[in-house]
Amino acid sequence: MASLWMLCAALLFSVMGACVKLASVTFSISEIVMYRGLIGVVMLALLVLQRGGSLRTAVPREHAWRGLVGVVSLWLWFYGISKLPLATAVTLNYMSPIWMAAFLFCAGWWHAKDHVEWPLLGAILLSFIGVILVLQPAFEARQWIGAATTLFSGMLSAAAYLQVRRLGQLGEPEYRVVFYFAMMNLLAGLAGSATTAADPAIDTWHALDLRGATLLLTMGVTATLAQMAMTRAYAIGKTLVVANLQYTGIVFASLLGMLLWGDRFDWHVWLGMAVILGSGLAVTYYNTRKTERGTAVETTDPIASET
Repeated sequence: MASLWMLCAALLFSVMGACVKLASVTFSISEIVMYRGLIGVVMLALLVLQRGGSLRTAVPREHAWRGLVGVVSLWLWFYGISKLPLATAVTLNYMSPIWMAAFLFCAGWWHAKDHVEWPLLGAILLSFIGVILVLQPAFEARQWIGAATTLFSGMLSAAAYLQVRRLGQLGEPEYRVVFYFAMMNLLAGLAGSATTAADPAIDTWHALDLRGATLLLTMGVTATLAQMAMTRAYAIGKTLVVANLQYTGIVFASLLGMLLWGDRFDWHVWLGMAVILGSGLAVTYYNTRKTERGTAVETTDPIASET
């Protein structure tokens, strides 16, 4: 059952990405982030009321820092989705576990310089070979800004994920973490739209027609449901299995890109995706194996987010 929850989450996140790409033709990234936050806040507030939970927190600074890093990462990722093929943007975003492993590797090496975890280092280096293969068409098409921002988004996503783990260790429930992240999206989107509105040459606020409203609503609902599904998967499933299944999002994004935009990739792009996917699986396996039956991961990583 946990596997189905994760497959559902991966599919929903891919649909969310497709909606972002479609909506970016009409709406600014600020507006998309704002609506993403608004829908998430409403859905989670209703969930909290239904369950009788509380949004009061004893660690507002931790939530603020997580929200700040997360919203910047989300903003950059949405920008990358608007500029790159969907599968490319999703693949680069799935680099976040590898970035996190790189952070932890550097920290471990700093505290124990005589010890190098060669399998982990090999998986990290191999993943960047995959990045070079995946990004070759983007650089040839002069889409290097979208590629760079998406790659940086994955790095920030890893930092946000470490902060999510920190909040889990402090005892913050999943719904509260996701709610304040959605609230930060809403505020950041409003601030971005208000800032650009000062320039009359920029059309910041776009009217909502049926198509636009449908895309934005679908984006917000699928993102929030995907977070809940992933949270459920981690809560009831085996960490290694669940974490590996999240990479099916690359497959779903590739299929959506082919269906909606006619995306076609050369063999080296598919090879690069496979290398990144394999490296991510290896990193996940290695980190899970290093814990006692993955207990440390299971108790601190159940909070899902697209960033």
